[in-house]
Amino acid sequence: MRTAVITLAAGRHGHLALQQAGLGGGTWVPEQYVVVAMGDPGLGAVVAGRRPLAAVVGCPVRDGKLPLARARNLGAVHALARGAELLVFLDVDCVPGARLLERYAEVARESARPRSLLCGTVGYLPPPPDPVGGYRLADLPALAEPHPARPAPGAGETWDGADHTLFWSLSFALTADTWHSVGGFCEEYEGYGGEDTDFGQRARAAGVRLTWVGGAPAFHQYHPTSSPPVGHLHDILRNSEIFHRRWGWWPMRGWLDEFAERGLIRWDRSALRWERTPAPGGPPRSS
Repeated sequence: MRTAVITLAAGRHGHLALQQAGLGGGTWVPEQYVVVAMGDPGLGAVVAGRRPLAAVVGCPVRDGKLPLARARNLGAVHALARGAELLVFLDVDCVPGARLLERYAEVARESARPRSLLCGTVGYLPPPPDPVGGYRLADLPALAEPHPARPAPGAGETWDGADHTLFWSLSFALTADTWHSVGGFCEEYEGYGGEDTDFGQRARAAGVRLTWVGGAPAFHQYHPTSSPPVGHLHDILRNSEIFHRRWGWWPMRGWLDEFAERGLIRWDRSALRWERTPAPGGPPRSS
């Protein structure tokens, strides 16, 4: 099964280099490694001369908002045009386990399995023990902590997923046929949040199932985060409103509720929407 790994990046050069090293050291080397550079012309130098050989696809950035949905679609178009039969999407922060690609391909080839989004486990890494040298690939399985809110089947197991809202884009795979059935990512979303939840709902509406795949681990490299992600408040409000218009319910409710508790947003009962709270002495700010 001709396999393409697709990752998006804007900065995070060290993370990208370790991901490429992980792919090169696995049991299954992909035929294509597609790196979509979102407004980052320096990515070519990061991946040049290393295996697997990378094709860098440029994706312009407008107004400073990372076009995650459009970038994933561009990566898929590039890979499919060159004969990919299995698309594997990995966040730039994620290092593949040694058997990740082999296991995804093994499950995708099962003739009795209906069209599915295949989701491997993602373990979260602490800060690297050596701040200068970073992580050692061999140490990652022992360091990673599983995400408590996602299924974690054992090696060799597959679990059918009944809840498409649990889909996430950190690590997943699907066949070319399944990609066409879903129709790609909705490019209305820009900036942080919502586009992968939307993709899960598009899959559900298309009759594409969700399958949790054991034995296909990825390891999420540490970087500082904020919870809730206040720096992305504008994007989250905008994207949640797009999602509500498309699907009739509000995504990212945990973050929206936390923003409201902090007084950053409020529910407009007349308009039935979230809005940013007024600046002191001024009118409500647009979402």
